[in-house]
Amino acid sequence: MDLAFSDEQEELRGVVRAFLGEHATEAELRRHLDGAAGYDPAGWARMAGQLGLQGLAVPEEFGGSGAGPVETGIVLEEMGRALYSGPYLSAVLAVRALLAAGDAGAAAELLPGIASGSTVAAVAFGEGAPGVSAEDGPDGPVLHGVKDLVPDGGRAGLVLVTASGADGLGLYAVRGFTAVPLRTLDATRPLARLEFAGVPARRIGGDAARIVEDVLVHARAALAAEAVGGAAFLLDRTVAHVRDRVQFGEPIGSFQAVQHACAQMYVEVESARAAAHHALLAAAAGSPEAPLAASLAKAYCADAFIRVATEAIQLHGGIGVTWEHPAHLYFRRAQGVQALFGSSDRHRDDLVDRLATSGRAS
Repeated sequence: MDLAFSDEQEELRGVVRAFLGEHATEAELRRHLDGAAGYDPAGWARMAGQLGLQGLAVPEEFGGSGAGPVETGIVLEEMGRALYSGPYLSAVLAVRALLAAGDAGAAAELLPGIASGSTVAAVAFGEGAPGVSAEDGPDGPVLHGVKDLVPDGGRAGLVLVTASGADGLGLYAVRGFTAVPLRTLDATRPLARLEFAGVPARRIGGDAARIVEDVLVHARAALAAEAVGGAAFLLDRTVAHVRDRVQFGEPIGSFQAVQHACAQMYVEVESARAAAHHALLAAAAGSPEAPLAASLAKAYCADAFIRVATEAIQLHGGIGVTWEHPAHLYFRRAQGVQALFGSSDRHRDDLVDRLATSGRAS
């Protein structure tokens, strides 16, 4: 498996980094975090119109570019670097769910809006008591129940929801629901509790359990890439700081302990980058090893992000714990990444189970 990025992929990275450097600065992030949307809708529209990032993985016949997980992973890595707060990850996962379903009618109806940026989409697979059930209404399926901890659920106009019905688990597209914002550590990725009380829904074809598993594999690989971007930013910012910060008449970067800490941060970032890229390539190829690669990448990259963020705060000294410095925002994002779509401990437990099942555990 070739872990090198192509020239086209590196060009994509450069274009995305330049766009975010202009339209998703730290000042813009802080300005919008206290707003109703939590991100810049005008910037979201520019992203769709100028770069077409929301439709990157959407097939061309539905208004997209037909790219794959590696390309969206590159975008998410750069967004992690910029701590972008828009609902891009949720859009990627919604697109993946519709493609995995193989429902041509649903794809034709829903994908063009996501690709154009006019539809903010999210996925709701986690259960909240008492769960979500589907039943037949006079004009089609209706949903009852709750989905908890839904990323971007409070700002989505379209949510893809799993619900249990008379014929088992199904996937439904829903446009009407009640969203209750949740207070979370990471304000850059808001979560919501979604409540459904007889809400009309569109049934999407395909095996819902298989679709969910497919989306979770891509979600974990994508989050791994995002974690790499955040950790890489903190490494660069910290190295620049220790070069400039002077104590006892010398840059603190000349002190051996500081050099060792920065070297360890570099090892963490580069190891995480390799793990994330391998997971994205496995997902793109549809490899049977993709679930394992994604779980390992998610666990390692999330933990590496936390370790790098912790070290960055330490090496910045007193300024590293101030509200004005961005280190705490990245640390909060790292904690959120670690918890979303399964904790690191859970993924390591899954690894043990997979190895035991395959007969490779000793």
